[in-house]
Amino acid sequence: MKFVQVAQHAEDLQRAAAFYTALLGAEPQALFDPPGLLFFDVGGVRLLLEKGAPSSLLYLEVGDLHGTVASLRSRGVHVIAEPRMIYTHEDDLLGPADSEEWMAFVEDSEGNTVGLVSRVRASGD
Repeated sequence: MKFVQVAQHAEDLQRAAAFYTALLGAEPQALFDPPGLLFFDVGGVRLLLEKGAPSSLLYLEVGDLHGTVASLRSRGVHVIAEPRMIYTHEDDLLGPADSEEWMAFVEDSEGNTVGLVSRVRASGD
């Protein structure tokens, strides 16, 4: 079993398309309007943005957490929580052993919270 699709609430598909295109660095895969469905591919999982979907808390992995947050802030995105180390993985149960998991939270164009996650070697490499 694997994830196929995740839905996220979006009042304005054009505004959401602009936000997620910039965040994901990829253009939408499909837009069906009507009825108001916008799709992105995120690592093989469809992200569906639609007015009728409930708000979800998405966590997206980014390579450079601090740089991503700075870039989003410079575009006027509201940063809910600054980057901080959440957890050190001593084993590989939930992440690579000997790594730190860092997170920050931002508000997307539709008022949803998006978690940004980066894993770095505990030694700083």
